[in-house]
Amino acid sequence: MSARPGYDASTWKLVRAFQAHVATPHDVDSANAVFALTDTLNGRVLEAEKPQPVIWYGEDEEFAALMIQAEAHETEDGGHMEVAGLLLPNGDTAVALMEDVEPVSDADPVWLSLLDAEADDDREDEDDDADWALAGMGDDDGDT
Repeated sequence: MSARPGYDASTWKLVRAFQAHVATPHDVDSANAVFALTDTLNGRVLEAEKPQPVIWYGEDEEFAALMIQAEAHETEDGGHMEVAGLLLPNGDTAVALMEDVEPVSDADPVWLSLLDAEADDDREDEDDDADWALAGMGDDDGDT
């Protein structure tokens, strides 16, 4: 179960973004932020429109998501990383490097098709769960 509600193409603008400050573990525990990087230096909030529809490029798959948090951090060895906190349509969250997300318009046909595919997958999962539950409700006449 997710701590956040999901969204669709008509409700995504109602999603609350996190952009007040660099997130702390308390912000994550209270479900206000997606991530808090405590082992980095010089964290700062990235100026970006939030929530922002994005396509998240995973290892072998693309996902419709909303960027609801964005921060830049330095590592102890002098590296630099930009990190996005993502909200998925079902309310789950994910963390991705900014190089793996592409900001898009809410009218982008790829984003909309990925959003629809996720909604279809969620409906199928709900149907499977209902079928499984109903299968266990057979007649029990007490004979064993």
